[in-house]
Formats: sequence, C-alpha cells, structure tokens
Amino acid sequence: MAGIRVLIVDDSVVIRKVLAEALAIDPAIEVVGSAADGSIGLSKIPLLKPDLITLDVEMPGMSGLETLVAIRKIYPKLPVIMFSTLTERGAATTLEALSLGASDYLTKPSNTGSLEQTRSRIQAELIPKVKGLCWRKGDGKTAPAAVKMQLVPAPAVKRTGIAARVDVVAVGTSTGGPNALAEVLPVLSREFPVPIVVVQHMPPLFTRLLAERLNKQSAIQIREGEAGGVLKPGEAWIAPGDFHMKLVREGITARLVMNQDPPQNSVRPAVDVLFESVAQTYGANALAVVLTGMGSDGVRGAQRIRDAGGQVIVQDEASSVVWGMPGQVAAAGLAEGLFPLSEIAREIERRTSRNRLLTGRKEPGALANEKTGSRIQGNSWSAEPNGKQHR
Repeated sequence: MAGIRVLIVDDSVVIRKVLAEALAIDPAIEVVGSAADGSIGLSKIPLLKPDLITLDVEMPGMSGLETLVAIRKIYPKLPVIMFSTLTERGAATTLEALSLGASDYLTKPSNTGSLEQTRSRIQAELIPKVKGLCWRKGDGKTAPAAVKMQLVPAPAVKRTGIAARVDVVAVGTSTGGPNALAEVLPVLSREFPVPIVVVQHMPPLFTRLLAERLNKQSAIQIREGEAGGVLKPGEAWIAPGDFHMKLVREGITARLVMNQDPPQNSVRPAVDVLFESVAQTYGANALAVVLTGMGSDGVRGAQRIRDAGGQVIVQDEASSVVWGMPGQVAAAGLAEGLFPLSEIAREIERRTSRNRLLTGRKEPGALANEKTGSRIQGNSWSAEPNGKQHR
C-alpha cells in the first residue's frame, strides 16, 4: 500500500526539517517534498501529487491564507493542515484559515526546552491528524482504530414513549468543528428557548476568538465559558481552552464550573466531562449533539445522557471532516439519529420546540421561524455582523 504523501510548506528551514523528521518515524507517511514559500508550494503540487499539505500560516511573500485560497480553487478536496503560532494573531489567522477551507491546524511548540521535545510533541499531535484526514487512502490500514469503527454504526436508538422536555443543548466537536458550529449556531432563532453549552477542542486564545467570531454572526449570544456563568435561554457558552467545563445546579439555576483536572481522552476541555455533568444536572431533559471530530471523546458522556433518559443526535459521515467522534457514538448505539450538517440546526430547534408543545409550555421562540441563516453562505465567516440590535 502506498503511504500518505505529505508536502511541507514553511519558510523556516528548521521547522521544515523538524516536521519531516517527525513524520518520517511513521512508515505509513512519506514526506515527498518541501517548499519555502506558498508560490513554490503551489508549483510542486501537480508534480508531487501530495495527499496532504502542511502549510505555515505566516510566510513572507505569498501568505499562508493566500496560498490556501489558491489551493482551494484548484484542489478543493486536498487536506491542508495549518501550522500556527499560539498567539492572538496566530489564533485569529488560523480561524480565518479554517473558514477558508483548511482541514485542521497545529500550533507550533514553544518553550519545549529542546529540539527533541519539539519533535516528540509534533509527532504526538500531527501524525494522528494526518492519518485521520487521509484514512480513506489505500485500503484504510492507516486509519486510527477509533476512525475505523465508524464503518459499522449501530441501528439508531428508537424511543418507546414521548421524549422528555429539552432544557439544555450540549454540543461536542473537534476537527472541523469551527466551521460546523458556524453552520449551526448562527441559524438558531434569536428566541431560542434553552441554553447551549459547547466543547470545541481548541487551545486558549482560540476558544475566546472563536466565541467572539460566532457571536458576531448569531442572533443568540455566544461567549467563552467563565466560572460562575449562569445558563440562560438563547445563550451559548464555549468551554475555554485548557479548562474542563462542567455544570452544577444551585436551586433552579445552573452554573458553569471550570477546572484543570487531568485531560480526558488526551484533551482538555473534554466533551465527556461536560456531557457527564449535563446528565447529572439535567437528567432526561438534555439533548446532546456530537459533531465532526477525531477520536472518541463524547462516547462515555453520551452514554451517561442516554442512561439518564436524555436524547443524543450526531452529524453524519458524509458531511463530517472526520467521522471519529460522531461515528463512535453511532457505533456504540447511542444516537437517535444521524443528520447532515445542513439539517442539524433544524433538528435542534424541532426537538426543543416539539417537547415544549408536548408538555403544554409555550415559551417565547418555541415556534420561532425567524432565522439568521440568510446572513451567511455555507461555512463563510465573513458575513456582516447583525449588531444584535434586539439585545
């Protein structure tokens, strides 16, 4: 079987060397070439025919964003992993790159102490991303085990009675998540009747900028999670990078709690941590939504929500960048339905509205038909902010 062919585009000779050495350790990956700038990288694509490109965000001459736009015009399906700095500027540029079609990103290690430590960290983070994005190549032997399980999803769960009222929506996502969230949250009506909590696997800075960016597009209010934050209808909280986010009940109020307990599923924040607290706090009145993402984070938490009587839906394989997280939930038989990304927002609103009608509660927005989706096209994040005049 042919290996996964990788082209490295970065203006730093040191980074090109470290990336090549880090990837060379895996026999399923072959670094077929490198380029010192975007224009050279573009010229090498038809010659080297890479399966994936790593692309530096900030380069002199043709920038990473300009190179990405050019790649997407000619090679719309070619996976591209952006290589970014863990700075505010780097985070903002990376989010822009994701909105322009980048498949994933990796932050450059800083203050690791040695070149060997830098190489080891890159190996641990980059190799799974490369394999996750290219697992369909050949006979699939390069796919991580967690991704392969998606091929045998269990039958969708069928309820024997009426589902309980939904009082909270909990969302978990990873690879491809920023664009998925940008297609779901801005479409929700401004009078959405319940609070939303989200875990997106991202480092600090990135989550704050993601929340700010999504907030500008959406009728609902979207913020980065903060300790003590109160859950309210029509508001969404995104877990801050490097912190687990949980819910706790104080009387009739649900609040956010943050901690830096050890990572779960090798990540912090973890979807499992959030989902398990949602099950404990809301019981049967919870709706969990698992969107595109690599790995298995969210399966244990989805099980807890199902055990408590709550509902679980997942994004389908065809519309996912990586069908690891939603695929694992489906394979475990925990999902009540698999939906394309374009239908997730509608399904969320249908379930939150339907359950209020069934219980006789006619809350504001339960039958809302005013959408904000017309403000955006597809995954574009360049739409004009709506100004939130209604607040």
